Amino acid sequence: MKMGLREANQNFSKAIKAIKAGKTIVLTERGIPIATIQPISGRADEQDELQLLRDEGFLLQRDLSRSRSGAKPLRTSGISLSKALRMERDEE
Repeated sequence: MKMGLREANQNFSKAIKAIKAGKTIVLTERGIPIATIQPISGRADEQDELQLLRDEGFLLQRDLSRSRSGAKPLRTSGISLSKALRMERDEE
């Protein structure tokens, strides 16, 4: 089913009903297809959804086997950050 952007905007509920009925809608702008809206086919479990995010590069898997217990805070010279923030706020 094809719908122009204006028609889809003005008849959004019609578009949603079509999607719920299993139809795919092709959105067009000045007659040129720009996007599709389609129903979700089958519910994936949580692990499948996470794997999809990993495959698309949106989720990075960290190696949790390395422990950070050996990390030590850095020592800096000068005034503390909290004191510098207080001074900066007092000036305003």
